[in-house]
This record gives sequence, C-alpha cells and structure tokens, in this order.
Amino acid sequence: MKKPSGTIKAYDNREFLHSDGARVLRIQTEYMEPDQRLQRLGVKHTVIFFGSARIQPGGRPRDWYAEAAALAERVARWTVDTHAPAERYRICTGGGPGIMQAAHEGAARVDAALNIGFNISLPFEQHLNPCVRPDHAFEFHYFFMRKFWFVNLAAAAVIFPGGFGTLDELFELLTLTQTGKSAPMPILLYGRQFWTKVVNFKLLVEQGLISVEDLDSFTIVDSVEEAYAAISGGVGQSHSEIARAQPPRKKGARRRAG
Repeated sequence: MKKPSGTIKAYDNREFLHSDGARVLRIQTEYMEPDQRLQRLGVKHTVIFFGSARIQPGGRPRDWYAEAAALAERVARWTVDTHAPAERYRICTGGGPGIMQAAHEGAARVDAALNIGFNISLPFEQHLNPCVRPDHAFEFHYFFMRKFWFVNLAAAAVIFPGGFGTLDELFELLTLTQTGKSAPMPILLYGRQFWTKVVNFKLLVEQGLISVEDLDSFTIVDSVEEAYAAISGGVGQSHSEIARAQPPRKKGARRRAG
C-alpha cells in the first residue's frame, strides 16, 4: 500500500521533536549521545577548569589567563608522563573563550587530545575555542545536563575568578559535595585575594548557615605550584567510575543515595 504523500515518520518529525511535548526526548539525548561518545573517546575522568569567559591574556594586576594555561599544561604533562593512555585525566572546560581557552591552550602544548569542551548555546560570549577538536566538543542546550556531565566525570576542579556562571558552577559543586551526591574531589579556588573578598565563607559559619567542616570541602590556592600539588596528589576516580564499578544491586536491597 502506497504511503500517503507528505507523511512524516514520528522519529523524523522536526516540528514535534522541537515542541514542548518532546522536551523529555531532547533531555534524554543530552544524556545518551554524550555518554556514548565519551565512552568511545575513552574519557574516564577529568580535571575541570571553571572561570570567566571575559578574561583575556595580559590582564592586570594578575594574568589569570597565563596562570590557567600554565596550570593546565602542568597537569597535562603530569598525566601523560604518569598514566597509561586509557587512564589519563582530561582537561575539561565549558569550551568557550577566556579561562576555558587558556586551559585548553595549556593542555594542547602537551597533547590536544586531552581537551574536552562542554559548550552551550548562548546568545553571547559562548563559542567553541579553537583548541578543542571537533570530535572532542559537545554542544548542550540545557544547563542542567551540561552540569551533570561536568560533575559526573570530574576528579578535581579548579575555579578561577569569574562572574555569575562561575559562581553558579562553584556553589553547585560545593552543594553536591556537601550532600554526598558527587564523589569527593579536590576543589580549588584559585586566587586568594579574589575569593576571600567575593565570598565570606567564615561569615556563613559564624551565622550557623554552614558547618565549620564544610570549609574542608575546598582549598584556596594562590599559585600554579599550589594548585598542581593539590591536583596531582589528590585526584582519584570520578563519580561515573565509582558508579560503574559498583556491583549490581541485589533484589530487595535498599537503594543508596547518590
């Protein structure tokens, strides 16, 4: 029987796929497609670099761009020299300009294949930087799915000075760590003068809004050497690795939070 002219298969109906009713399908694709591609690339764990997209080389009073590039290069050299290819830590950022590009520039001095960029479609600022290979670049629509992948693969995180986006990523990571929803990892706030002025963590403790033990979930560092020592001496498995290594849950057993 001949198919009626103009009939569109459901899975190929772009009008439907971009509709409000198909949002759940679009969310699923932002989990499933990256998951399969990251496995093909052999990405097990990453070191995240967060920071402003607006920071440029040669900034004053400190050149955050140069310091981010130097740290990423140092971490990249360390993982290439001390880990088998399948076990190397990748340098992961939002894939855009500023601190993100600086980190990828540094890693590319060692091996550009270490770079992973989780980009997101925005009307301004965000565009894929040239140091991330196209097959190592991911484009997200949903912020929460992008955040999921950041945390799921992270074994360490370095947060350079930044604005709303950087602060959002920092506090999401601290919250997930505090509540045990992510694997413990070195979380480094880079730039003592900046971070102690921007966030008064001690006041949060004094007001009883966080516990004094919560201050142990991050470390403020002020140099490439400090940050490198914390990363090379503290990284372990990512949340994804730990979850994949867990034995299948027995029938009737209580599900563990996480």
